[in-house]
Amino acid sequence: MRVKRYRAATMPEAIKKVRSDLGEEAVLLHSKTIYKKGFLGLFKKKMIEVTAGVDHAAPMQKSNEESRTVRKAEQRPLPLHSSEENVENLVQEIKELKETVQKFPQANSLAAVAYPNELERPVWQLQRQGVAEELVSELKNYLLDRWRMAGGQASGEQAIKWSKQWLAEKLRPIQEREDLLQAPFINMLGPTGVGKTTTIAKLAAEHVLDQGLKTAFISADTYRIAAIEQLKTYADLLKIPLEVVYEPREVKEAMERLKGCDIVYIDTAGRNYREEQFVNELQEILPFENMCNFLVLSLAAKEQDMREVIERFSAVPIHRFVFTKADETASHGSMINMLYYYQKPIAYITNGQSVPEDLIKPTTDQLAAMMLGEYYDA
Repeated sequence: MRVKRYRAATMPEAIKKVRSDLGEEAVLLHSKTIYKKGFLGLFKKKMIEVTAGVDHAAPMQKSNEESRTVRKAEQRPLPLHSSEENVENLVQEIKELKETVQKFPQANSLAAVAYPNELERPVWQLQRQGVAEELVSELKNYLLDRWRMAGGQASGEQAIKWSKQWLAEKLRPIQEREDLLQAPFINMLGPTGVGKTTTIAKLAAEHVLDQGLKTAFISADTYRIAAIEQLKTYADLLKIPLEVVYEPREVKEAMERLKGCDIVYIDTAGRNYREEQFVNELQEILPFENMCNFLVLSLAAKEQDMREVIERFSAVPIHRFVFTKADETASHGSMINMLYYYQKPIAYITNGQSVPEDLIKPTTDQLAAMMLGEYYDA
C-alpha cells in the first residue's frame, strides 16, 4: 500500500489533494488538527493533516463497489468517496469546534504552555487538605482561564484570592440555603466517640450565656449512664431543664413539656452505626418529622468511614452536618467533600474541648479560607 500525508487549511481541501494524487481508490487512514508556527511563535495557523493510502495490488477485476466493501471490512478507514452530505457535515463540525475554541479569551494569542507556577499554590493547598480531585480539577481550569484573561500576568497572591472566590461561590448555594426546617428541637445524631454531648454543651452555653435564649436538653442516650451524668452536669451549671427519655411516648411528652423553650437539644445514643439495627432503634424512639437533625462527624475519622456513617443514616432526614475535632487533624478537606457530594450545609465546627469557646459557626468565606491556608478560631 502506498501511504502519504497531506496538509491543507480545511478538510475538503485535504481530501481534494488526496484524490488528485492517489486517485478515487484512496482511503483516509488518519486525520488530526495541527498548528503551523507563526511569526515569533505567535499567531499560529491551524491546519488539517491527513494520512491516506491506496492499495495498488488490489485485484483489478473487482468492481469499484466490491473493492470498497472489502476495504471497509478489513481496514475500516473512512472512504474518501463519501457523499457530499458527509463532507458538509464534517465541515460543519470543524466550524463548530473552531467557534468553541474562539470563545476562550486570548486563546489565539497565548500558546499552550505548562501549568503556570503562579497558580500551583492554591491547587497544592486543596490537595494537601484532601479536597476531592473533581473540585481540584475544576479549580485548575478556572485559574487557567483567569490567568489567560489577565494576559498571563498574575501573582501567587492573586491566584489565592481567585481560588477563595471560586470555592466560596461553589459552596454558597449549599452552605447558605434557607430551606431548612425551622423547629426548636435539634436532634444530634452520630456514631460513638465523635463528641455529641460536648458539642451540645457548647451550643447550649452559647445560647444561654451569649444570646439569652431559653434552652433545654433531652437525653435519649440510655445506653451510657456517663453521658446522662455529663449532660446533667452541664444542665445544672447552665440552670436549664433536662429530660431523660426511654420510650417513644416519653420523647413526645418531654417535647410537649419543653415546647415553651427557644431551643431544645436532643442527645441520642452513640453506637456503632455499621449495624443497621441501631439506626432502626432511633427511628422507633424519635419523631423525626418535627425536628432538625444534625449529623455529627469527626474530622479525625477517615473519609470513607464518614461516607459509611452517612449512608447508614440515609433513612433519616439529615438537615445539616456538624464536624468535630478539627484541632486533631491538619486535613479538613473531607468536610468540604461531604458538603459538596451530599448537598448538606455545615452547621458547626468544633476545634477543641473548651466549653463554650471552641465552636465555629462557619460562613462560606470562612470555609474557603480554611481550605486555602487560613484558620478561624471563632
